[in-house]
Amino acid sequence: MAILKTTDISKMSKKEIEGKTKELKMELIKNKISSGKGGKMKTREIKRTIARLLTLKRLNSGENKEK
Repeated sequence: MAILKTTDISKMSKKEIEGKTKELKMELIKNKISSGKGGKMKTREIKRTIARLLTLKRLNSGENKEK
């Protein structure tokens, strides 16, 4: 899993963001099941990436309402 930066996410369409969010949520579930003591950093990075995706999705939808 590659870490997505905000510049990469801002170039994505809404459908791509939703698809990537679903993909990351499934990866998070798999990681929680298989992780031992060493998997906490990866779990944290996945959660942060999901939060970035959802935040930019929300900001973009609010931008459309104002216009």
